[in-house]
Amino acid sequence: MEIIAGTTATTMATQSITPKGLKFDPPFSLLHSQSYAPIRTSLQYSIISRKPRITTRSIADDTTSNTVTKVAAEDPSFAVKKAADISTELKGTSVFLVGMNNAIKTHLGNFLADALRYYYFDSDSLVFEAAGGESAAKAFRESDEKGYQQAETEVLKQLSSMGRLVVCAGNGAVQSSANLALLRHGISLWIDVPPGMVARMDHSGFPESEVLPQLFALYKEMRDGYATADATVSLQKVASQLGYDDLDAVTTEDMTLEVLKEIEKLTRKKKMMEEAARPF
Repeated sequence: MEIIAGTTATTMATQSITPKGLKFDPPFSLLHSQSYAPIRTSLQYSIISRKPRITTRSIADDTTSNTVTKVAAEDPSFAVKKAADISTELKGTSVFLVGMNNAIKTHLGNFLADALRYYYFDSDSLVFEAAGGESAAKAFRESDEKGYQQAETEVLKQLSSMGRLVVCAGNGAVQSSANLALLRHGISLWIDVPPGMVARMDHSGFPESEVLPQLFALYKEMRDGYATADATVSLQKVASQLGYDDLDAVTTEDMTLEVLKEIEKLTRKKKMMEEAARPF
């Protein structure tokens, strides 16, 4: 893991983030086509205008209204206070969340960004926007898998060159050595959510019985890639530690606190290594 000093929000807001030397073939080009505008707009203006927003919700299901987090019951701002202390130690280092895409990971990414006073981005969403939408991105991937992978790499390259970001990274982030190397510019965490839980949150319209086998296969295929992350935060483990029998009882705050603990361990370890390397 390489922790680097991050770029400040002011610097990022004034920097040009237009990628250089892109040579994607038509019809997809992050640099030359109009479809690149959403990435440019998202990375520039969201950073300037973004304001922290702290929310409390059940991460498993937005319709769950009776979930009460143990931490929030004692002190709703505990995670935020802890994040403030850790943010100083991070020195602007970005955080990349890998794992299967689901509402839990998304809610966690947003909440963590708010707590750290960072900026949140979803790498897949940026690729979709640049391609002209999710359906267009899907068609592009089917027609040019290599080109799509290049697009994923380019987005990660842009994001990894910046600081003070929480990025929900798509599966492409752990499918190539180039992308894995880009994740080393920050801290990477595997948000491990059981496929069965992901299937329950699926809104594709397909029956859960059809979605679940596909998700299990995807989990098996991607597990080794996810495991290359600097640390793992398991939903099942968090539930067990808190004494919850139902995974739905785990909240965004619960997961955020576990993530912050892992980040704290990693930053402390790096600090110790740096001190040990200093000459007498």
